[in-house]
Amino acid sequence: MDFAFDARTEELRARLLAFMDEHVYPAEAVAEEQRAALASPWDTPAVVAELKAEARRQGLWNLFLPDAEHGAGLTNLQYAPLAEITGRSPHLAPTATNCAAPDTGNMEVLAQFGNEQQKKQWLEPLLAGEIRSAFAMTEPEVASSDATNITTHIERDGDEYVITGRKWYISGAMNPECAIFIVMGKTDPDGADIRRQQSMVLVPRDTPGVTIRRAMQVFGYEDHSHGGHAEVVFDHARVPVSNLIGEEGGGFAIAQARLGPGRIHHCMRLIGMAERAIELMCRRAVSRTAFGKALAQQGVVQNWIADARVTVEQLRLLVLKTAWLMDTVGNKGAHTEIQAIKIATPRAVVGILDRAIQLHGAGGVSQDFPLAELYASARTLMLADGPDEVHQRSLARRELKKYL
Repeated sequence: MDFAFDARTEELRARLLAFMDEHVYPAEAVAEEQRAALASPWDTPAVVAELKAEARRQGLWNLFLPDAEHGAGLTNLQYAPLAEITGRSPHLAPTATNCAAPDTGNMEVLAQFGNEQQKKQWLEPLLAGEIRSAFAMTEPEVASSDATNITTHIERDGDEYVITGRKWYISGAMNPECAIFIVMGKTDPDGADIRRQQSMVLVPRDTPGVTIRRAMQVFGYEDHSHGGHAEVVFDHARVPVSNLIGEEGGGFAIAQARLGPGRIHHCMRLIGMAERAIELMCRRAVSRTAFGKALAQQGVVQNWIADARVTVEQLRLLVLKTAWLMDTVGNKGAHTEIQAIKIATPRAVVGILDRAIQLHGAGGVSQDFPLAELYASARTLMLADGPDEVHQRSLARRELKKYL
């Protein structure tokens, strides 16, 4: 087996690593300072626009899209080490390179299922980084881990759809630059096939009847850098029938197509988060003394660092295998591996971050280090894109099927 990156990947890795060192890491503190002076905490700091312009100038733009017409034309295997690098600064680097969720998934949906008018009106400005977007599926009243439970109604009235429902944890919706929602709801709530009841429609943010009710916190963080997570109410919001994505009843299938790449992208970035944590652990360990010797000489600290390195190497191999399978046999053929990385990666990275926080003492839970915010992000990914238990259930059924 050949584990070497190809020439294009190596060239992009070198450029991206330099971009992180020269521009992204120095901008982390700048972004926080600028945000404190903004009229609204949801406005975007000026340094983000500077980073985006520089990334685009260097050709580090839309790296996630395998479609060469719209993106960089990279395979999942080529993109994996690049996403890992951006994961080292997950609240800044993905946005700077126009590779941030939920925009990535929404661009994939529009590129794959959107019609020409939808692509021109919404995909093109998203690809250019001129607007942001949100994906509205999760609901507070039902167990959204089962997407067939959603209750939002999308009812046809002549040449319009009328959307009524309440969504929450709609990522990016607090950002004033968020111009469009992809909303999943039921067009046929009584249909015999529960996976054909749902549809997806495009709902502009300024549509009458759309209300951003409040920002949702995650472990006390409002996640300003990602545009927040909002509770959004759709009260008889009307959009043209032409805003339907794909066909009526196709929403569930589109959601599954969207979530496959999204899950592996999260895992790629999580490995980068773990690498940042290991670096911070090592720097802390060699710079601090306790009970007469450096932390780096304490056996328990050495065990934490060794275990973290072993874990990251295992996870990376599994993610790269999954990326290779997605490229060679398709997302459906890689279903087991996608579920495996979705279970294993957030769980393991949460453990690494927890040890890194412990090693930093009080500093670990403070705003002076990125660890607490990284922990909140990683822990959330044990729920996002389907909680671990849903993937475990599906994966176990597939394994047991061989013996039944």
